[in-house]
Amino acid sequence: MREKPDRSLAWSALTATSGNFLAAFDFFIFGIYASAIGRAFFPADSEYASIMLSFATFGVGFLIRPLGAIVVGGYIDRHGRRKGLILTLALMGVATLVMAVVPGYQTIGLIAPILVVLARLTQGFSEGGELPGVAVYLSEIAKKGNKGLVVSLQPASQQVAVILLGLLGVLLSAFLRPEQMDSWGWRVPFLIGCTLIPFLFILRRTLPETEEFLSRARYPTPMEILQSLVIYWRLLLLGILTVAMTTVSFYFITAYTPTFGRQVLKLAAGDTLLVTMCVGISNLIWQLISGFVSDRIGRRPILIACTVLALLTAYPALSWLVAAPSFTRLLLVELWLSFLYAWYNGTMAVWMTEIMPAHVRATSFSFAYNIAVALFGGFTPFISTYLIHETGNSAIPGVWLSIAAAASLLAALVVKPAPAADIAAAVPAT
Repeated sequence: MREKPDRSLAWSALTATSGNFLAAFDFFIFGIYASAIGRAFFPADSEYASIMLSFATFGVGFLIRPLGAIVVGGYIDRHGRRKGLILTLALMGVATLVMAVVPGYQTIGLIAPILVVLARLTQGFSEGGELPGVAVYLSEIAKKGNKGLVVSLQPASQQVAVILLGLLGVLLSAFLRPEQMDSWGWRVPFLIGCTLIPFLFILRRTLPETEEFLSRARYPTPMEILQSLVIYWRLLLLGILTVAMTTVSFYFITAYTPTFGRQVLKLAAGDTLLVTMCVGISNLIWQLISGFVSDRIGRRPILIACTVLALLTAYPALSWLVAAPSFTRLLLVELWLSFLYAWYNGTMAVWMTEIMPAHVRATSFSFAYNIAVALFGGFTPFISTYLIHETGNSAIPGVWLSIAAAASLLAALVVKPAPAADIAAAVPAT
């Protein structure tokens, strides 16, 4: 009699995370192919200026995510997890299609970068509710004692996207010349993402609503959702600091690695993309293990251990890499940073669902997560490129990683999970 619920849980988890996979797949294509996209839409007098404009546009998508967190997160808290996740997938699909087909600057002039920025804003708005929304959904369908493992499927699904993007990048680099990649090859991943959208949309329409959401006597109004952001401001601040380690590490070891390897370390494009693929595999494995272990030893010890290790080793590891750049050293350093990130993030995802008040769980998680992404992670490629250019120190991004680790360590030491009795008590009765 237990097999049917288990299959139902597995199918719901797969359905929810499949959309999360597409969101990650489409969102990170921009970072991985930033150089080619910069030349297509942001021609400038120097390659540095072109890349900076491209990374700035990459970062713009994160600035609107807090607004998406409030609007989409509030929609999820009021109208349901299923409806919210269908909405985010639809928005992401539109943005991906625009990125796949919009002509370059040389063809339509200024309209091209404007459309690209609008597409990035739409992606960011959608992502504001997508990632936390999936984590909340998984936490509410998980059984007691395996919540960490089930919620870790959310970040793990992102790593599947990273793996496939890395593999696709290696194949494209092998079969296309650099000028072909600059001309049209970078569009191939976006087109592949477009072909997946109808199938994933059908999957998400079959997603059942969570019993926890359906069992509530009432749901917060938009005004109550906004008021909660003020009432819980201290908790939200700690949530922002909690996410800092995750977001900076992730965008450094995934979106920024291809550009860092090619432009700074002068390694072959195929090598850097192969490293990115290996990082995705590493992230996937360690995040699932982290979620499983956190169900048995608790969340806080893992969060503290990972942030301390990152604080102590990020800069020395990058210094060792840039002293004698090679494929082997890049792979080893990235896998070490991946180990720290994945262990931290596999636990952090479920931790964030536990520290936030349940009646506005999606909104508060989304808002804290996306403020952190906007302030720390989304501009990591931009900040890293700028710091290297200004200081001449190719290892300086390690300092940025250490700052993020210190912020998250502080949060891990002081934050407390929300009381179980908090579910609906904070919502005033009507």
